[in-house]
Amino acid sequence: MSANLLSQETSPYLLQHQDNPVHWRPWNDEALDEAKKQNKPILLSVGYSACHWCHVMAHESFEDADIAARMNDLFVNIKVDREERPDIDSLYQSALALTGQQGGWPLTMFLTPEGEPFFGGTYFPPTPRFGRPAFPELLSGVANAFHAQPDKINQNVVALRDALTRLANPPSGTGITPALLDQAAATALRLVDPVAGGTVGAPKFPQPIFFRFLWDSYQRTQTTAYRDPVVTTLTSLCQGGIYDHLGGGFARYSTDEHWLAPHFEKMLYDNALLIDLMTDVWLETQNPLYAVRISETVEWLLTDMRADHPDNATFAFTSAFDADSEGVEGKYYVWTEPEIDSVLGSDAATFKDAYDVSPGGNWEGSTILNRTGTAEFGSPALEATLAACRAKLLAVRADRVPPQRDDKVLADWNGMLIAALAKASAVYDQPAWLDAATNAFTFVTQNMEHNGRLRHVWCAGQARHPGVIDDYANMSRAALALYEVSADPVYLDHAKSWVDVANRHFWDDANSGYFLSADDTTDVITRSKSAADNATPSGNGVMLEVLGRLYALTGDDDFRNRAEALIILFSNDNPNYLLSVPGLLSASQYLSDPLQIAIIGDVEAPLTQDLRKAAISAPRCSKIITVLAPGASLPKHHPAAGKTQVDALSTAYVCAGPTCGLPVTTVAELQQQLLHG
Repeated sequence: MSANLLSQETSPYLLQHQDNPVHWRPWNDEALDEAKKQNKPILLSVGYSACHWCHVMAHESFEDADIAARMNDLFVNIKVDREERPDIDSLYQSALALTGQQGGWPLTMFLTPEGEPFFGGTYFPPTPRFGRPAFPELLSGVANAFHAQPDKINQNVVALRDALTRLANPPSGTGITPALLDQAAATALRLVDPVAGGTVGAPKFPQPIFFRFLWDSYQRTQTTAYRDPVVTTLTSLCQGGIYDHLGGGFARYSTDEHWLAPHFEKMLYDNALLIDLMTDVWLETQNPLYAVRISETVEWLLTDMRADHPDNATFAFTSAFDADSEGVEGKYYVWTEPEIDSVLGSDAATFKDAYDVSPGGNWEGSTILNRTGTAEFGSPALEATLAACRAKLLAVRADRVPPQRDDKVLADWNGMLIAALAKASAVYDQPAWLDAATNAFTFVTQNMEHNGRLRHVWCAGQARHPGVIDDYANMSRAALALYEVSADPVYLDHAKSWVDVANRHFWDDANSGYFLSADDTTDVITRSKSAADNATPSGNGVMLEVLGRLYALTGDDDFRNRAEALIILFSNDNPNYLLSVPGLLSASQYLSDPLQIAIIGDVEAPLTQDLRKAAISAPRCSKIITVLAPGASLPKHHPAAGKTQVDALSTAYVCAGPTCGLPVTTVAELQQQLLHG
């Protein structure tokens, strides 16, 4: 009888490994107790369902009977889905980084029976290659060192434990000033590829948080040198092979410098963050390419990423699609020239010319569809023909075996998409997108919240795993986005309630800042705390934006005090450090330099709604919009406090710093002030 214990899990990633001959256990107290009982080191393997190299290592090693037997003999083997337990992943990724190695997935860490790391790496091959040792020999060497060299192992444990503790308590800075923001933006420019966009070299990641900071820097300074890389990057993404030109949606990253060949996995967070950034950039550029890609991507999300609750009408969004299908990376997405000719007939030549289809293909003998040859759409007639061609190809593709979908609903990733959809729905006048955002919000509150505490994941009908700070931060930001577009106070109440939970269970009373794990999470050896952004924004950076906006909306000094404490804790004048916290830098402007727009009028009045839409659609960052009924009061600190309606009409005030412009009662007047305010 197999001792593999993953069959009772809900994570699609863990279930992928339930039939491995490895005696995998999920991360829990029982697994740690078993390691102590047997006095065996722990082999911790962390990955996620859409991870290509995770699949490679699984096929090469975890499905190999001889390698599995060695793992079972020498270790207690624990498998973790990094999307289910971001706190576990973050902790051991940090430990690996402290050994001087680059992190990533699969993460392979060796721990003491107490869960303390002493050695690790990422992917290891079954035989020596890529400059990496063979996994079987590594297993024997690590196990031998654990038993034969306890003093050396203990030295590693102590050094890593102390370093992890220091990471959670960084040296405080003096604050974030305009000069510091300028320094960070200038440093960021040196990393940018001026031709293809993104950062220099390969692989290329979209990095929407990094480019959001550059866009905010352009908005703040009107320096076009900060604007141009963002536009170049988004245009390249929209036309490159990293975008699915048939079905919509962006892949996680490109393996080359030209955005042609992705690892084909699609992640919810990338698409949420790109929709959010592209919407803001479109507000200024009005580039139709961005509007089309946003619309196509939202349609893909609503069609392919939707997760319906079986017992009610709500739905949220799942996590990811795998890169592989039928065991082959990208097979679902690529085409050969004969396939294109067969499907499209007389239109094939036109399509092939537009989408880089050639006899030999552009990737491993096949073609990844792309339009990198142009930054703009063609004539209406050409685009109509290409759209008809894409529809035919998509219908054929629908009969292929699709990649596996990871059906987990994650609170933080859904929060990112809810916020993006809420804003985009107002900008593009798409009520259905707002319905989707409110639906997902309701799904989370009904199915992933218990006694005011969020669960991180919902899958297979179960809400599991304690929420992390990223969940509270992104769902609070989502609530504020919905409040901004609807003026429904229930969303403001949700944001305040979740921030209160975060303050009680995640705030570091001794040194300030929010820990990733709550104070009643007992299965981590230490609680990590960071403002560094990775593929997703850091919880501390998002919380800074939330606190700044809540202070403006409520006047509660506790929000401002905690926001200022975050800025002090995580500010630093080291340029390399600043580039690791672009989300925090952008968020700081919600406290230091927000543009506040107060609209006084009946919430349901058409003029009030038109003024609110104009405010949301203004090409300005760090906006905070307040809609209040006649006779209601703004917080005393608000620059528009005490202002009233003009002639009983819905009236808007645009305020920069402590000063407000003249009251306006038409959309045109408001747009003029927002343009020049």
